[in-house]
Amino acid sequence: MSAAVGAALSASKETPTLHSNKKAEDQKNGKAEKLCCEFDEKREDLSKEISKETGNCKDDSVKCEQPEMDKGDQSLRERKQQVHGSINPSSVGESKGAEVQILSLSVLSPGRPDVILGIPFPATTSKATLFTLKEGSKYKIKFHFTVSKHIVRGLKYTYMVWKTGVRVHQTKMVIGTFYPRQEPYTFELEEGTTPSGFFARGPFFVRSKFLDDDDNCYLDTTYYFDIRKDWGARDKC
Repeated sequence: MSAAVGAALSASKETPTLHSNKKAEDQKNGKAEKLCCEFDEKREDLSKEISKETGNCKDDSVKCEQPEMDKGDQSLRERKQQVHGSINPSSVGESKGAEVQILSLSVLSPGRPDVILGIPFPATTSKATLFTLKEGSKYKIKFHFTVSKHIVRGLKYTYMVWKTGVRVHQTKMVIGTFYPRQEPYTFELEEGTTPSGFFARGPFFVRSKFLDDDDNCYLDTTYYFDIRKDWGARDKC
């Protein structure tokens, strides 16, 4: 009997030890699972952050964002688009010479409707007055032109004016370098003031030319304009 009691006591002492060992093992396994879950979550978050930075997003729930460099490149492309217009790469060939077409000449004067003249001028206006300016008035000359097939470098504009056979004015300026594009370019001369007085009135003869650095001439045209005392009918000079 004493042996049975001793065995029972021994069993009662061993049982708590088994339960405590099992509990400790469960706690250890639980901590390990928790650490694994946290590691997986951090790894997933890190993967998403890397995807955002590189723009290579595989998770549809992640909103891809372009790097700042890409955004800068996009802004640069948009600015180039504004400067050069809609350039069709296929239209830029290997030709050594550009094609420049002067489309129109416009005369701008404050308080007056703009005078827009298509180029080339009609043959009937070769010796006729194209437009009239009032003496002492402000005015600007503006051209519209297109460039195609190749870049035109060092486009220049020359402008010479004669009155009764005497050259009274000459202008020569470099407009710049232009890329081929579909949209027309605009070139505008600085504002000028017409001369005043009896001897300033009457017809003036003009010769305009557009050339490039290689002396390719894209326009060589002549026309007449009048300076009058008023915008109305011709004065008795």
